[in-house]
Amino acid sequence: MNTLTIVFTVLQLICCVFLIVVVLLQSGKSSGLSGAVSGNSAETFFGKGKSKSLDATLARMTKWVGIAFVALTLVITLVK
Repeated sequence: MNTLTIVFTVLQLICCVFLIVVVLLQSGKSSGLSGAVSGNSAETFFGKGKSKSLDATLARMTKWVGIAFVALTLVITLVK
């Protein structure tokens, strides 16, 4: 492997780990079947605003890190 491939592979590995962490930090969009049956909404008015801004930031980060991951994958494929 040449040096350029190693550098891009390390960058892709960092991007991959960061992408996994960002996706796991996001909250679920619905509470699933138990929320549909019981109808419990544990979020308050003020809690919703905080989670929305954090979720929006995490969603935006997921989009850009995913694009970077795909771009790095294409670059590694072209460099080899």
